[in-house]
Amino acid sequence: MNKITSYFTGAITEMKKVVWPSKKQTTTYTLIVIGMSIGVALFFGILDYIFSMGLAQLIK
Repeated sequence: MNKITSYFTGAITEMKKVVWPSKKQTTTYTLIVIGMSIGVALFFGILDYIFSMGLAQLIK
C-alpha cells in the first residue's frame, strides 16, 4: 500500500512541475498539425493518382 501512495504522491508532484501551453499556442499548434496533415494527404493523393495513371498506361 505504501508503494501505491508513493506513486501517486510522485505523480502529483511531477504534474505540478508541468508547464502547460497557452490557449493561443495550443490553437497555433493544432492548426499547424491540421495543415500539415492536409498537405501530406494531398501529396500522397497526387502521387497515388500519378502512379495509378502510369500503371493503367502500362497495362493497356
